[in-house]
Amino acid sequence: MGSMYAAVLFLGVQNCSSVQPVVAVERTVFYRERAAGMYSTLPYAVAQVLIEIPYILAQAVTYGVIVYAMIGFEWTVVKFFWYLFFMYFTLLYFTFYGMMAVAVTPNHHIASIVSAAFYGLWNLFSGFIIPRTRMPVWWRWYYWACPVSWTLYGLVASQFGDIKTTFDDGQSVEDYVREYLGYRHDFVGVVAAVVVGFTILFAATFAISIKVFNFQRR
Repeated sequence: MGSMYAAVLFLGVQNCSSVQPVVAVERTVFYRERAAGMYSTLPYAVAQVLIEIPYILAQAVTYGVIVYAMIGFEWTVVKFFWYLFFMYFTLLYFTFYGMMAVAVTPNHHIASIVSAAFYGLWNLFSGFIIPRTRMPVWWRWYYWACPVSWTLYGLVASQFGDIKTTFDDGQSVEDYVREYLGYRHDFVGVVAAVVVGFTILFAATFAISIKVFNFQRR
């Protein structure tokens, strides 16, 4: 679980931070080309989103194949697919979040400040440092609003949520994951849908923000 947590946060933040200066520069060019009537906003935004998909897929597959083998997860088609699935869409929503942060702010410097604030919150409520079952009840709502917590839920539940092997005290891995971490293996499908939902949400917000906001200075 530590490897999953580290990969999600470090790779995700790296993707988010590295895409922001590029989007900021391209947005400046876009303002000029839109004013010249070369193309409209939505085709530009859709192209920005679609071009990231193959690159992120290559990143997720390269990372997933290497790490999955090195850690020694169970080699089944279903579990390997779930691992790649959650890593892929996680890296996607981090990248789209970085693009979205630039689209709603005047420049990538402010976008990086705004993003950093959410990195800290996502880290705290990811469910790794403090499991959901140990969080104060009045803060659990943010756990469910945190995309990283859904990613870790999906990764851990898909890999360990159905293991019947028992510890020395007789408790199975499945029961430990359910009771201590609050992860249920039969909930993986819903978690997958939510992770895809975050990806679509951030991409759509980016497209709408590019269309609505104009930070161009004359």
